[in-house]
Amino acid sequence: MSILTYRFRIKDASSRTHLLRMAGAVNYVWNYCNEVSLLAFRRDQTFFTAYDLHKLTAGTSKDLRLSADTIQQVCTEYVTRRTQFKKIKLKWCSRKRSLGWIPFKAAYIRLQDDTVTYCGHRFRLWLSRPMAGVVKTGSFTQDACGRWYITLQCDVADAAEPVGHLDLGIDLGLKNHIACSDGVQYSRANLTRHYEEALAMAQRAHKTRRVKAIHARIANVRKDWTHKATTAIARRAQVIVIGDVSSTTLIKTRFAKSTYDAAWRIVRSQLPYKAKRLAGVCVDGHERFSSVTCSACGARSGPSGLRGLGVRTWVCPCCGVTHERDVNAARNILAFRSGRATPRKGIPVLEGGEDVNCYLG
Repeated sequence: MSILTYRFRIKDASSRTHLLRMAGAVNYVWNYCNEVSLLAFRRDQTFFTAYDLHKLTAGTSKDLRLSADTIQQVCTEYVTRRTQFKKIKLKWCSRKRSLGWIPFKAAYIRLQDDTVTYCGHRFRLWLSRPMAGVVKTGSFTQDACGRWYITLQCDVADAAEPVGHLDLGIDLGLKNHIACSDGVQYSRANLTRHYEEALAMAQRAHKTRRVKAIHARIANVRKDWTHKATTAIARRAQVIVIGDVSSTTLIKTRFAKSTYDAAWRIVRSQLPYKAKRLAGVCVDGHERFSSVTCSACGARSGPSGLRGLGVRTWVCPCCGVTHERDVNAARNILAFRSGRATPRKGIPVLEGGEDVNCYLG
């Protein structure tokens, strides 16, 4: 079983007032937990546990017009974040500085067609895709543009047999964002550069709402493309080996904007759980020397360094094989992980003109 999260937009033209009121009540509970916990620490040098806060907030659901479970979840979340950040006091929540958040469990909502009922209020949804699995928990959330969404976490059964049958190496790049060892590449436009002129004009004019809308547009397009690309890869592959690329070095160079726009972290976080749902496996692979090593003979004869990033196609002087830079790196990543080669020993030499794709699976 896997946890799959669904996110649907709420038709909030008539529901925004109720959602804002409930979000304000959640902020009130959070600030109360923050205040009493600080007073208890100053008095007794001890922290309130989630159980203590549950007792202190018991019986307030009617006045706050929230479900009792929502209040308990807010208290539990407060204790979790306080422990995580190791602080005596967390930030106060307010309508101006905090985005709306209303947690709930499945027992306290009722889903029917395109509507959800919570605390006596019905909210209509845009069902962008059909749901599957059993709803366990969820929340109402607000984005920076003021739009409201409902997030539902469901238990979904994993596939019994692998859907894909390939072993794929994945190389993450800047021009071709995802390159596979079988030659398939996934790329999109640089969204940061595409919207930078409109974003700069809005920022110079101090149009805050327009700036937020552009940032939301960039994030949504990037996330949508990444979901589609990673789903396509997970459906084709049984084993996925993804390079352990790091953006630490590149963000200090002139490639910083492109590195941030590539969003490698999102790809690396989506592939494992999608592969698991389809009875596949996604593991990390070594990327060291993968771009400069010939996947046919193992010689380190490729273009190297930051200046060599612009060379997309090169010919190995040792064996004469022509390589596409990213696809070659993906093949090496797969070979390094599968044990057929190591970054130090290189790739074994193929005999008799054997096809590299057949050798790498």
